[in-house]
Amino acid sequence: MKYIKADEQMHNEIYNRVQQTIKEIYPKYYPKDVVDFFCELHSLDNIRKDIENENVYVLYDNNALVGTGCFSDNHITRVYVLPDYQGRGYGTYIIKQLENDIKKKYDTVVLDASLPAVMLYEKLGYKTVNHNKYPLKNDVVLIYEVMEKKLT
Repeated sequence: MKYIKADEQMHNEIYNRVQQTIKEIYPKYYPKDVVDFFCELHSLDNIRKDIENENVYVLYDNNALVGTGCFSDNHITRVYVLPDYQGRGYGTYIIKQLENDIKKKYDTVVLDASLPAVMLYEKLGYKTVNHNKYPLKNDVVLIYEVMEKKLT
């Protein structure tokens, strides 16, 4: 495995992996309008901006980009692992690496958890501190958990 900071040349590959994961996994949990929202949230422009801010990391296994993670301050903002690689510890590895970067400046990490990821975050010691709702088009409402973990 190789975990490195993303550079500008990687933006298309990261975008494609994130979009693929959202489109394959999220329809099992959410209606189409919510899936579309997540696709827009993790747009190519947003990924480019995060790379410019030097907060995006990628995980390679056998030269294949299998996952990515991103943070801003003490907030984990994006963790995605390709569907074929889920359940093998890659997501946990990415989260632990992001936590290591965050704990250099903060003693707490927060994240907004999607339904597919809540159980993983709980397993890693995150606790739900709030439930939020976000109105979307067509009277659809996204409910999500704000989770927090103390870093030691």
